[in-house]
Amino acid sequence: MSLRAEIIAIGTELLLGEIVNTNASHIARGLASLGINTYHQQVVGDNPARVKQAFEEAYLHADLVITSGGLGPTEDDLSKEMGAEYFGVSMYLDEKARDHIRNYMTLRGRKIPDNNWKQAYLPEGCIPLYNDNGTAPGFILEKDRKILIMLPGPPSEIVPMFDEQVLPYLRSKSAEVMVSRTLHICGMGESAVEEKLHDEMLIMQNPTLAPYAKEGIVDLRITAKAADEETCSRMIAPVESHIRDIFGNLIFGTDADTLPRVVISLLQERGLHLAVAEAALGGKITDKLVSEKGASRVLKGSLIAYANDAKTGLLGVRPETLEAFGAVSEETAREMARGAASAFSAEIALAETGIAEATDSEKPGGMMCFSVYAFGKTWSKTAYYSRRRNSNREMASSAALGFLREVLIADSFPEKNSF
Repeated sequence: MSLRAEIIAIGTELLLGEIVNTNASHIARGLASLGINTYHQQVVGDNPARVKQAFEEAYLHADLVITSGGLGPTEDDLSKEMGAEYFGVSMYLDEKARDHIRNYMTLRGRKIPDNNWKQAYLPEGCIPLYNDNGTAPGFILEKDRKILIMLPGPPSEIVPMFDEQVLPYLRSKSAEVMVSRTLHICGMGESAVEEKLHDEMLIMQNPTLAPYAKEGIVDLRITAKAADEETCSRMIAPVESHIRDIFGNLIFGTDADTLPRVVISLLQERGLHLAVAEAALGGKITDKLVSEKGASRVLKGSLIAYANDAKTGLLGVRPETLEAFGAVSEETAREMARGAASAFSAEIALAETGIAEATDSEKPGGMMCFSVYAFGKTWSKTAYYSRRRNSNREMASSAALGFLREVLIADSFPEKNSF
């Protein structure tokens, strides 16, 4: 059975932008893993008439509709009633759901409001989805070759319910699976990546190849659809090999890899401790590193030397260097890196100095200079960014870590046994 799915997120708070719709993302990824195509998504407020209208619109082009939210105990939570009405079935009191609500609230020492019992009513003929993490059960309703799956809204409830109960049910309905392999690239923009792969992307159908740009990173996602995961993996392998031949060391990782995690691993492999000196980025490089497990094993310390007197006083940048080349220069970045390595007794240091956005400076906004220092040798480079202040900082922090990785894997970098 080939299913076409639509996701409907229910909640006025979503329409107002008060919360981010992470549920739809999780559901869509799960559906894709089963080879189920999702062609549309809707967001609708807590309004019964609009919820029912959303069902009517969805089933014009989908045979599977999955909703999140709208299953609460309040008077405006009437989504499952609208689902039952659309399918022409009545509601019944599910004894197991009622007992679960009683036990859930009692164990937490809470008084059970009368309106909570409303959550124990489900559409006739449905498959109940009992909720181990809350009071609202979900359900699966299948009739006339249409499937409706309604799930609660809180991520702590919907994610385990979807993963543990919905996915196994849908797996039995799907004849194919979909597998993706993502290659992460740093050091080349999305348009340049796409230009190199333009002809392949035009003709590829299965597997497919698509680029996705993030701040300073480009992801290349290879997706194959087949009867089983092993076949998908065999289809993906030659495409991945071809891409690696094209981009080489610009590919820093795959799937769950992150650039900071890869850099931390390289430092650990080489037995190195890192020091960081930042100016315009204001700690963004360090933040990315310490967000990853294992950072404490390699990071000795970090300094934010924003003002020139901080660069001279804390990092030993010479006043004559600042006078001759300016604070934003590779010369200053190199001295910042040397100073950071000395200040923290680290074998290697990464430094950045730049201009986050346009000012009255003679140098252009978005100009960033990076330097790596290790064992008496320095490497440096300059990059230019043309977005807004914080976007420039985000991209430059990724570029800085990418540059550190380039140095660590370069042939000219000293071998560990020569330190």
